[in-house]
Amino acid sequence: MSEAKIGVRGVALITGANKGLGLETARQLGRLGFTVLVGSRDGVKGEAAAQQLCDEGLDARAVKLDVTRQADIDAAAAWIEREFGRLDVLVNNAGVMIEKEWAKNTTSETAMENLRATFDTNLFAAFAVSKAMLPLVKKSAAGRVVNVSSILGSVSLQATKGSPTYGTKLFAYNASKAALNVLTISLAHELRGTKIKVNSAHPGWVKTDLGGGSAPMEVVDGAKTMVELATLGEDGPTGGFFHEGTAIAW
Repeated sequence: MSEAKIGVRGVALITGANKGLGLETARQLGRLGFTVLVGSRDGVKGEAAAQQLCDEGLDARAVKLDVTRQADIDAAAAWIEREFGRLDVLVNNAGVMIEKEWAKNTTSETAMENLRATFDTNLFAAFAVSKAMLPLVKKSAAGRVVNVSSILGSVSLQATKGSPTYGTKLFAYNASKAALNVLTISLAHELRGTKIKVNSAHPGWVKTDLGGGSAPMEVVDGAKTMVELATLGEDGPTGGFFHEGTAIAW
């Protein structure tokens, strides 16, 4: 992966950024000089997170953004247009994992409401936010879109006996992240020939509310992949799936 970084230190929107990986991604981008927009479903929690970053000397603003509500998405896009006129980085970080059965395959027992709820946040919301923000990203000198996926969304690894994820069949979650990866490929293809780069990030198994306390990676390390993809240089990749600079098979 390219070592060069984008020269523009502009405006970055991170969804689901009031805690965990989203907050740490905002923090690391803020330290690089970005104005970070802390997207949060809960406005009070978003304000608290943004204030925390401001107390650390960073330029952070809270954005009320429930990614499953089109009204919130439209309002956020309109506000960013008024305040900044462009968006340099979009990190689609907000996500859910409803299934908790790690040790066994319960695909046929997946509740339809859980499947729908997972796709609503992990795919449909990421698409809706990307669609609304793309006109602003196109106004950037070097727009970057990062979709926070998971190695569990690698179809080839899911199908390969002996792979590190072969035994983890969380149908709703895995399928939603595989679909998110298709969004990455499709949007990158649409934007080929432009300066905009679209990539999927696997942050790793991180100690968050979603990853659990037994995860081996700290949040500060998990955020590094998103930050790297958000600051790719002009010669960096697009339409790829990465973890710590290494490509992951689709």
